[in-house]
Amino acid sequence: MAQEFSGKRVIVMGGSRGIGRSIALGFAAGGAAVSICARGAGPLEAARREIEALGVAAHAASVDLADADAIAAYVPEAVKALGGLDVLVNNASGFGQTDDEQGWAASFDIDMMAIVRGSHAAIPHMKPGSSIVNISSISALRASSRAAPYGAIKAAVMHYTASQAKMLSRQGIRVNCVAPGSIEFPGGSWEDRKTSNPALYQATLASIPFGRMGRPEEVAEVVLFLASDKASWVTAQSIVVDGGQLVGP
Repeated sequence: MAQEFSGKRVIVMGGSRGIGRSIALGFAAGGAAVSICARGAGPLEAARREIEALGVAAHAASVDLADADAIAAYVPEAVKALGGLDVLVNNASGFGQTDDEQGWAASFDIDMMAIVRGSHAAIPHMKPGSSIVNISSISALRASSRAAPYGAIKAAVMHYTASQAKMLSRQGIRVNCVAPGSIEFPGGSWEDRKTSNPALYQATLASIPFGRMGRPEEVAEVVLFLASDKASWVTAQSIVVDGGQLVGP
């Protein structure tokens, strides 16, 4: 990951595992000071140490991103630890699957409202040239019989990204979105489905023209570009990163 972020300060919400971890490490490798948050203390501390090992300031906090008060407390704490804020990445997901109150609440509270709350807390600390990147999913772009709440809320994330970009343009803050396809990593949902639901895993694999799942760092590279000065004229965009999964084999 060759982007240059020396002197930048970055918050990655949901940054302890998978895509979020790869994003955080990518920024750190480019010289940025990075704060991450998540619920699980073990993976969070492991990721913080990986960031620190790259020779940059590393901050981490255990945060329930469904809790508005927890977000409101975390963001100023992270900004203080980093000495400012240049980039906010909203990555967390509640993975709401079932078409019931519980499934909708899981997706709405984390996939949507954590973005809203995190952004509201972060924006007062951001200056012209700063950037927000929201993580959506290709599920936003097609109907689903398995995870209606997840797809619908991820579509709302894309819409909100464009609205944020319009609202924040006068402040010189860019806002973009990345929509990953199926991404596999240790401890992730697709690794689990390989054994718990092999039929679904194989069917999904067969839908990807390259014949493999994506890797977290392949998503991170696009996030890093969108947050970098190289994307200074890119805002209000939702970029699909799926190896052609949406168009099929």
